[in-house]
Amino acid sequence: MKVAAHPTEGGLARLALTAVALLFLAGFLFVPLAAVFGEALGAGVRAYWAALVDADAVAALRLTALAALIAVPLNTAFGVAAAWAIARFEFPGRGVLITLIDLPFAVSPVVSGLVLVLVFGAQGFVGPWLAERGIRIIFAVPGIILATLFVTVPFVARELIPVMQEQGSEEEQAALALGASGWQMFRRVTLPNIRWGLLYGVVLLNARAIGEFGAVSIVSGHIRGQTNTAPLHVEILYNEYNFPAAFAVASVLALMALVTLAAKAFLGRQRRG
Repeated sequence: MKVAAHPTEGGLARLALTAVALLFLAGFLFVPLAAVFGEALGAGVRAYWAALVDADAVAALRLTALAALIAVPLNTAFGVAAAWAIARFEFPGRGVLITLIDLPFAVSPVVSGLVLVLVFGAQGFVGPWLAERGIRIIFAVPGIILATLFVTVPFVARELIPVMQEQGSEEEQAALALGASGWQMFRRVTLPNIRWGLLYGVVLLNARAIGEFGAVSIVSGHIRGQTNTAPLHVEILYNEYNFPAAFAVASVLALMALVTLAAKAFLGRQRRG
């Protein structure tokens, strides 16, 4: 005969698991974040501000923003189109398209950067042809944008594919049967149904675009003030033992990460609701 568990055992287990989770977060998230901001402000507010308005820091932050501003809309449009095609149609090469979308998840960002160098570098497949026409990809801004585009390809598509498959196409077919155009159907039926998944994917895409390091590091050339993104600028400052400036720029990235996490949590609640 089984003995019934004490009614407080479940509550104690939840309490213990919650305590372990909070301790883990404190050790691996909250403490490092506090250390970043503490080091950033350790030399005073004036030094902190001077590090942020430094010409090289401003150029790095501007380039990071530029890469994100280009990657986010392009990969959002691609993700919506790819998700639509995969969720709504059966066609030759559908499995290949899904595999290609997942490729940046499977390949190291450093390898992605090396592939771009092999294709567009001075000794690459199309590098000499581009050089003859005065077009520079590697060790220039276009290479950074291409690297950012590559590593952020999957996020929107991977968020929308399961959402669109689960919803089905009945409402869209009904809208078409009632005389709606393709654009009207997308704007009034499809987009409202996928809006939270779409925004969730865009938030993740933007976070990856801002924080990307590996692929961008390979193709940038580390030219200070020209091809350094914010993460690369932090690395250079740190290697130069300019810790206050390094942590000052890192604190901006940390703030962006916190905003992204807050947006992600909010959108997650909206999707569940």
